[in-house]
Amino acid sequence: MPEIPATSRRGLLLGTAAVSAGALLTACTSNEPSNSKSGDTAANNAPAADDRPGKPLTIGFAGPQADHGWLNAINENAKERAKKYSEVTLEITEGSNDTAAQIGQIQTLINKKVDVLVILPADGKALTQVGLQAMKAGIPVINLDRVFASPQAYRCWIGGDNYGMGLNAGRYIGEQLKDKPDAKVVELAGMDNLELTKQRTQGFDDALKNYPNIKKVARQAADFTVESGQAKMAQLLQAQKQFDALWNHDDDQGVGALRAIQQAARSDFLMVGGAGAKSAMDAIKADSGVLKATVLYPPTMAASAIDLARALGQGKGVGGLAELEIPASITLYSAVVTKENVDEYLPTGFS
Repeated sequence: MPEIPATSRRGLLLGTAAVSAGALLTACTSNEPSNSKSGDTAANNAPAADDRPGKPLTIGFAGPQADHGWLNAINENAKERAKKYSEVTLEITEGSNDTAAQIGQIQTLINKKVDVLVILPADGKALTQVGLQAMKAGIPVINLDRVFASPQAYRCWIGGDNYGMGLNAGRYIGEQLKDKPDAKVVELAGMDNLELTKQRTQGFDDALKNYPNIKKVARQAADFTVESGQAKMAQLLQAQKQFDALWNHDDDQGVGALRAIQQAARSDFLMVGGAGAKSAMDAIKADSGVLKATVLYPPTMAASAIDLARALGQGKGVGGLAELEIPASITLYSAVVTKENVDEYLPTGFS
């Protein structure tokens, strides 16, 4: 995977509040032949991007059970974004981490003949067949984050960049420690049976290769929960009496990690979180503890998915692009939130 140029601001982040305000995905042009004058193009004659209502449509939304702060934020972003459009009806399922149950929920939406489906699968591989079923039924699918095993199962994929998340966490830590001889870092990862965890670790390790003075001396895998974060962080602290930086993959488990750090009365290192929880951003802004940054995995991607579904269902393109169709894939940028830019990103923080 190619490296992503680092930016300090929101420029490349397609899942920010600016997107949710309609800056990115709106009416671009129709597919009707143009009566343009000589030398004009369809893009030149396209109407200005706006949020004016188009034809009525129903968007089906199916996600996993909201048993994690980020997943709950996914659902809330989808609901709130749909409310913005008077012509959009959102059919949202209860959500389940049981693949058979989620397949059943999606089949119900297919039988209701919704116009477009937005699916965040509990397991992308396991739900590929139901994505194919929807596409064969003439219902285009927006595949959100966890990717299906076949590109034939979706019209457009939108999601986060797990490798880029690790890469930018490593770059931030590297820049903070680049002048410190024999610097040591530790990693509190997520669930090791998930591909996303492996990608985040790979990005982090690749970034650290650019800083020969820095060595990763320990890694523990947690379970994306407060309890696991506290327990695994306590083990790291017990085993590593001195280190200079910690990267924690997930801000939910980071709540537990911070508890363990406080209980151990440790303040001799800096911490970088992951995902973009409001609690993490509040701590970064206060600047009274070890947490100095978090790397975004923005749940506002669900709002953007609703925008994409609306554009697709109404035969529109993407505002700001010349193409007549929505893209086949959109990878969001993993911005680093620090004290210097936290006010920009606070509105996107999830509880």
